[in-house]
Amino acid sequence: MATKTIDMSAEDARLEDARTFRGVRTRRVIAFLIDYCLIALLLIPIGLLVFLLGIFTLGLGWFLFGILGPLTALLYVAATLGGPNQSTLGMRLMDLRLERLDGQRVDPVLAVVHTVLFWAGNAILTPLILLVSLFLSYKRTLHDLLLGTVVTRAS
Repeated sequence: MATKTIDMSAEDARLEDARTFRGVRTRRVIAFLIDYCLIALLLIPIGLLVFLLGIFTLGLGWFLFGILGPLTALLYVAATLGGPNQSTLGMRLMDLRLERLDGQRVDPVLAVVHTVLFWAGNAILTPLILLVSLFLSYKRTLHDLLLGTVVTRAS
């Protein structure tokens, strides 16, 4: 009776290495804070543009102020997390990247959905988002589990 050998790809082997996940939870929190500050800084010039738009449109453009924060954050995430590096600027500074467990690349749509689920989960289940990472494999959070993604060390 022939035995079947299992091919373990380099990516699968990397996910089984404990070094891939060393310090990921702490680094994710710090990366989030960095990204939060970067988005706040991005809001300054974009807010000025919306203000000028409001002047030119006799006040109609000022209605954009209501969605300015979320829209800026989602565009930032789509461009960075959904980009070729699969990480936001804060994640890059913390040596992290988001990966899909099926081996595909993270596209801008998945990046935005990942962020929306994170914020929705925080609005409903605030402490559970990080606490669940203590029990799930690969130190995944709840929204990672739902989307089949994992945050790993980039190096």
